[in-house]
Amino acid sequence: MSGQLPLALGFPPEQRFAAFHGQAPLRALVESVARGDDAHWLYLAGPTGSGKTHLLLAACALARESGQAAAFLPLATVAGRLGEALQGLVDAPALVCLDGVESIAGRDADELALFHAHNAARQAGARLVYAATAMPAALPIGLPDLVSRLGQCTRLAVEPLDEAGRRHVLRQRAARRGLELDDAVLDYLFRRVGRDLGGLTGLLDRLDRESMAAQRRITVPFLRARLD
Repeated sequence: MSGQLPLALGFPPEQRFAAFHGQAPLRALVESVARGDDAHWLYLAGPTGSGKTHLLLAACALARESGQAAAFLPLATVAGRLGEALQGLVDAPALVCLDGVESIAGRDADELALFHAHNAARQAGARLVYAATAMPAALPIGLPDLVSRLGQCTRLAVEPLDEAGRRHVLRQRAARRGLELDDAVLDYLFRRVGRDLGGLTGLLDRLDRESMAAQRRITVPFLRARLD
């Protein structure tokens, strides 16, 4: 595996399978592929904030813990130069997770590079897991052969958590930091910030640092002072 990957991670505990809530059968299949128990190639499709990146990072973490080589590549960070970023990537890793296929759709050179990488991964015996905001046929991909290759993967829809699920995740992550989020705080966050779980968990990290620095609990007045 190349040492010049755009993202080399020590995978945080928040991005493990145990911290993924909802769609247990989908999670179990991705986990099985990550361990190498299942040879399926997967294509995960779902809106922003549905947990696709979480699943890909968790898969790479589990593969590495199992003694396998694994690589995670967010395609948005290499759009326009995907061929260079993929060079050698699929030759060694047992598992390659490619996030954000939609970010290279419509870029002729990137589409061709992904098509060749897909074929090379097959020959090398690697396992691929893709993630995108929509199924292959619904993306503006101009290369029909790439749409065909992606369509041969096992395609899975990743559904966002409902509000109760999002509240549970935020409370759980806050509890790991020694924080308590009451209903009034969560109501304010959903109303003021929105319901995208990715954005909310990132905000929680920031609020944790700021509440520690101020030696204050996270309350609605504290949020107003920080967010307004």
